[in-house]
Amino acid sequence: MAYVISDECVSCGTCESECPVEAISQGEDHYVIDPDTCVDCGTCAGVCPTEAISEG
Repeated sequence: MAYVISDECVSCGTCESECPVEAISQGEDHYVIDPDTCVDCGTCAGVCPTEAISEG
């Protein structure tokens, strides 16, 4: 199951540059993860300073 980004996201962009498959992009209110592209590696969750990313 793909990772998801909660409303706790502060749009710092740290996760976007760490994603190996470029599944993360800036959304309307915060960053979002494309579930069809995400490979469930968890790299994004490991670098998120606000712990806003979790397994969906």
